[in-house]
Amino acid sequence: MEPDLFTAAAEERQEKDPSASPLAVRMRPRTLDEVVGQQHLLKPGSPLRRLVGEGAGGPAGPSSVILWGPPGTGKTTLAYVVSKATNKRFVELSAITAGVKEVRTVIDGARRATGGYGKETVLFLDEIHRFSKAQQDSLLPAVENRWVTLIAATTENPYFSIISPLLSRSLLLTLEPLTDDDLRGLLRRALTDERGLKSTVTLPEDTEDHLLRIAGGDARRALTALEAAAGAALDKGEAEIALTTLEETVDRAAVKYDRDGDQHYDVASALIKSIRGSDVDAALHYLARMIEAGEDPRFIARRLMISASEDIGLADPTALPIAVAAAQAVAMIGFPEAALTLSHATIALALAPKSNAATTAIGAALEDVRKGLAGSVPPHLRDGHYKGAAKLGHAQGYVYPHDVPEGIAEQQYAPDALKDREYYTPTRHGSEARYADAVEWTRKHLGRKRS
Repeated sequence: MEPDLFTAAAEERQEKDPSASPLAVRMRPRTLDEVVGQQHLLKPGSPLRRLVGEGAGGPAGPSSVILWGPPGTGKTTLAYVVSKATNKRFVELSAITAGVKEVRTVIDGARRATGGYGKETVLFLDEIHRFSKAQQDSLLPAVENRWVTLIAATTENPYFSIISPLLSRSLLLTLEPLTDDDLRGLLRRALTDERGLKSTVTLPEDTEDHLLRIAGGDARRALTALEAAAGAALDKGEAEIALTTLEETVDRAAVKYDRDGDQHYDVASALIKSIRGSDVDAALHYLARMIEAGEDPRFIARRLMISASEDIGLADPTALPIAVAAAQAVAMIGFPEAALTLSHATIALALAPKSNAATTAIGAALEDVRKGLAGSVPPHLRDGHYKGAAKLGHAQGYVYPHDVPEGIAEQQYAPDALKDREYYTPTRHGSEARYADAVEWTRKHLGRKRS
C-alpha cells in the first residue's frame, strides 16, 4: 500500500472519536484560510495556493517547494491542508524512515498515474535534510520533469543541507516563527472550538501569558501544553486553568518577564551590565531568565555583538568574532540548542578584559563632525584618477607609505581644523596594551603635535 500522509484507518478513528487524537492534531487547519501566521506565503497566486488548485495548470503548473522553518511553525500543517484541498494524488514520505527505494516507488507510481488517468502527484517529504546527497539526487528527474510536485520540509538551513540542483528546481519558502498574537488566537480558538476543548475550561490572562512564553513560537508545543493543563484542571474539578496548574503540568516556573515591557529592557540591561562588570555568574543568571521566558535568541545575540564592541573592543579582539559567530549559529539552529551558543558567548565576553576606548573614540569623532568641525580633504589625499585632477592639484605631493622606511609617511591626513585631534585613547587592558604602544609610535612618526 502506498504511504499516505494520514492513513484511512487513523482518519476513520478520528471521525468516530475526535478526542482520541491530540489537541494539536484536532486543531489542524482544514483550509489555507484557517492557517495561523505565514500570511506572506498565502497571498493569492502564491505557490501554496496553486498547489491546492487555485491557479492555472499545464505549462504554468505549480512549482515544487521547500518549506524551511523552525519546529511548530506549520510545515506539516501546510502539507496536511494541501493533502485535503488538492484534487491531486498525495503521497507522504519521511526522510527518517524512507530511502531511494521508496522514492523510486513513489516516482514510478506517479508516472503511471499521470499516464494512465491524468492524475498528478504531490509528494510531501518531511525532514529532507536527513537525506544524503545520493538520496536527494534520486528526486531530481521527477522534480525536473514534473512527474511529481515536491513539498519538502526542513528545519535546517537548506543552503547547507539540500543539494544545489534540487534547490534550483524548487521554490524556497521560509516560514517565520509564530508571533504571540498568532498563538494567542490559536489558543483561544482551541478553547472554544468543537474540535478542541469545547469551552469546558477558561484560560486567565496570566496563565495565557505563561503559556505563550513556554511555547516559544511553537504552535504544537502551545497546544500540547494547553491540553495537558486543561486535563489537569478538569481532573481537579476546576473550570479555570490556574497558573499554578499550568506550572505543575509543564514543570516550568513562570518567570516574571514581559517581552514588550519593562522586564524585557531591565533584564537585557542587567545582562549587559553584568558582562561589562565581568560578573560571569550574574550574566548567566540573566541570560537564563531571558531564555526561560522565551526571549527571541536573535535579540540576545544582537545585544552580545554590541557589548563586544562597546565594552571590550580591542582589549580582546576575539570578542566580536565570537559574538558574531554566536549570532550566526543562533540564526541557524534556534532554541533549545541556541542556549548553548549564547552561554558560550556570554561567558567569553564576561571574562574578557574590558575597554570602551573604541566607543569613546567614535563618540568624540561624531561630536566634532556634528559641531561642523570637518573641513576640506587635504589636496594631496584627493582622488587623482580622472583627467584634469592634476591641474586642480589633487593627489599632488602624496607620499605612498609603502615607499618609505617603516611604512609610515610624515604627512597630514586630517582636515586642517582637526589635524592635531586625538580621538582614540587606548587602555592597557589585555591585548589593547599593544595598540596603546602602536598608536603612540605611529603618532610620533606622523609628526603629530600633542594636543
